[in-house]
Amino acid sequence: MVVASVLLMLADWRFGALAPARVAFADVAVPFYWVTTLPGRLFGWAQEVFVSRDTLIEENRVLRAEALVLRASTQRLASLAAENVRLRELLNSTALLDERVLVAEIIGVSPDMSSQTVVIDKGSAHGLAQGQAVIDAYGLFGQIIEVSRFSSRVLLVTDSMHALPAQVVRNGARVIVEGEGRIDVLDVNHVASTMDVRPGDLLVSSGLGQRFPGGYPVGVVESVTNDPGKPFAVVVARPSAQLDRSRHVLVVTEAEA
Repeated sequence: MVVASVLLMLADWRFGALAPARVAFADVAVPFYWVTTLPGRLFGWAQEVFVSRDTLIEENRVLRAEALVLRASTQRLASLAAENVRLRELLNSTALLDERVLVAEIIGVSPDMSSQTVVIDKGSAHGLAQGQAVIDAYGLFGQIIEVSRFSSRVLLVTDSMHALPAQVVRNGARVIVEGEGRIDVLDVNHVASTMDVRPGDLLVSSGLGQRFPGGYPVGVVESVTNDPGKPFAVVVARPSAQLDRSRHVLVVTEAEA
């Protein structure tokens, strides 16, 4: 018992005496410990940085893809909304007609710049025939020149081979409207220099020649140029139909009794 007490006293004295030395050594050893563990900690930090960078790159890629999909969806919705507006305009225009009409969709455009034609998704199986007039919600679009069973080719009013008799709404003056081969221009021919035709005049189909029913908007006069040395004025008009934008058109099949 006495021996044990002596040993405890010696141990307490020894460790107590060495405590300050141990504390000082621990303080000195901290920088060495930090240096010896630096490579491992640098490796772990670098790994974490690279993993985070790869994660961010992947997340960025996914977000870009999602944003692209959302933008495409938004564009599609905008396109559908615009198409619905055009269809409503087209259907509203039928209430003003005295003819039976058939709605058709444009499914092709001629790649030949010298030929202004489109292809619609209706043909002889739907009762269409060569020579029938085609309109959109705004005016005369053209006429059918070729018919197959399930599609038809339409010659636009602006084609250089197209001409039709028309008249000025304001005074009834008769003119001939011909295509020039440009989608936004119509030539108004046989306008005498003394004829009362002004910019802003609306031209409609006259019904003469029995090719087109009368009263359909054809174009609006944009300019009238008179040359004193020539008997006819140079008159240019803008087509009423939206030839480069309309997706759906109406084919006039027959007049109602």
